[in-house]
Amino acid sequence: MDGVLSQEEINALLNEPGESAGAAGDNELSASETDAIGEIANISMGTAATTLFSLVNRKVEISTPVVSYATWDDIVDQYERPCVFIRIAYTIGLDGSNILVLRDSDVKIITDLMMGGDGTNTDDELGELHLSAISEAMNQMMGSAATSMSSMLDKKIDISPPRASLVDLADSVDESMIDEFLTGTFVKIAFRMEVGDLIDSEIMQLYPISFARSMCEGVKNNMEKDSDSIKEDVAAPPPAPAAAQPVPQQTQQAQVSQAAPAPAPVPMGGQPMMGQPMMTAPMGQPVNVQPAQFTAFAGGTAGAYSPENIDLIMDVPLNVTVELGRTQKSISDILDLGPGKIIELNKIAGEPIDVLVNGKFVAKGEVVVIEESFGVRITEIVNSAMPSGVIG
Repeated sequence: MDGVLSQEEINALLNEPGESAGAAGDNELSASETDAIGEIANISMGTAATTLFSLVNRKVEISTPVVSYATWDDIVDQYERPCVFIRIAYTIGLDGSNILVLRDSDVKIITDLMMGGDGTNTDDELGELHLSAISEAMNQMMGSAATSMSSMLDKKIDISPPRASLVDLADSVDESMIDEFLTGTFVKIAFRMEVGDLIDSEIMQLYPISFARSMCEGVKNNMEKDSDSIKEDVAAPPPAPAAAQPVPQQTQQAQVSQAAPAPAPVPMGGQPMMGQPMMTAPMGQPVNVQPAQFTAFAGGTAGAYSPENIDLIMDVPLNVTVELGRTQKSISDILDLGPGKIIELNKIAGEPIDVLVNGKFVAKGEVVVIEESFGVRITEIVNSAMPSGVIG
């Protein structure tokens, strides 16, 4: 013994695996797999948060996930009781399930917001209504998360309707309500979720280690496939341009003569001669060009439309305004207005008042009283199309 520690002893003291440690065992993930799980959870839960925002109409923020290992005893010691376990099973693309853990108070707030409340009606006991509502919310949230995972794994992923249940986090596991993998070591992904100023708590996703590893394999295979495609695109030479074929001289001349027809004859005045041939066909054949013939317009065409068409707009409402008079005042005069203040108008007493239809001056009249309402008797029509009479 020379008092010098070996590399294996140094690694053991620092809790760092050395070269002799080898690959990760069946009950733990490698460092790259842990990073991949965290990235998958970050993207999928970010999409789920956007869906939750549309359901509760509140700002939803979810922090960066923290990936670790846990056991049932760890969950019992760290999380509040009771809580709600929501089981999400994958039916297409992945074979397995995971569990989302929420506090019962958070479930009550989300349910109240989904039903149009303000999130404060949380006095009732957690019942089937709350569990059904949170199951529907998670169905939409995790469905959108599955869509994000589909793009990461490059295959279709779908889930079955989530099942929510109230769990008291007792020391013994009730296998009828939770999955069997919770009896051993599993992967815990912790988030911090904030919903407006109503919720600020930790939520958890619990994964079996085998299921987490299968997701990592899917992401790895998809990345390798994309990398191979990029390498093939870089290695493939660009297509060679087609060699130009020589064109015989006679063919070139024929193409030029077809593409450029002879110009039409134009007289000295610069206008084409009516009634005379103006063009020659490309192959030398004459083209018969005739002057255009136009039908003379009849003088009574404007009156051909039936006057009954005006009935189509007879029910369109128009705004009728009776203006007693106007004046101009300064800002200081307007600020001095108060009860009992008199405003002098530009109309003289007894002078006809103005009648406007949609803001247009159409008639003059005088004020009359019809039973208990004011009315206007038309005395002069500015537009002859307006009928005369009394507008009440």
